[in-house]
Amino acid sequence: MLNIDFSPFPELKTERLILRRMTEADAEEVFRMRRDETLMRFVQRPVAKTLDDAIELIRMVDRGIQSNQSINWGITLKEENKVIGVAGIVRTTPEHHRAEIGYLLAGEHQKKGIISEALKEILAFGFLKLNLHLIEAVTDPRNTASISVLKKLGFTMDGHFRENTLHEDQFWDSMHFSLLAKDYKG
Repeated sequence: MLNIDFSPFPELKTERLILRRMTEADAEEVFRMRRDETLMRFVQRPVAKTLDDAIELIRMVDRGIQSNQSINWGITLKEENKVIGVAGIVRTTPEHHRAEIGYLLAGEHQKKGIISEALKEILAFGFLKLNLHLIEAVTDPRNTASISVLKKLGFTMDGHFRENTLHEDQFWDSMHFSLLAKDYKG
């Protein structure tokens, strides 16, 4: 079984980005993304209704980090310290050397390669630092942008599951993707 330890918190840097730990000071930016119904249309999580919802989400992310069960980074542009997205390892299964990634990016920053850039660094962290064997991603089949990013990063679609989750009284399909360490190109 893997020994996963997220302390000290690993800040990640890319050419354009800093992936850092979020604090409650980031609640306004997180709230702006999580209340955007267009942005959240493929996310099976409640849309944030208040700033307190965003604060609670940041606290939940922190609990995941402290318990070494998940780690999420606030995505910021190097020239700004404002969170424009969130990405990370949303679930770990240490006994199987496996983890799942997730991500969300503010609409005005989409289609600029930001998520791909952030995920490349997160994949390197997962495979090279955590020694994961497999990294998974689950997305809505209608989310063609997400599917495109995953394929670009080398993920393989493992399956399309019909109406396998229930969210807000509606059954949703999901597509499952994976990337094995041996297929990871860095």
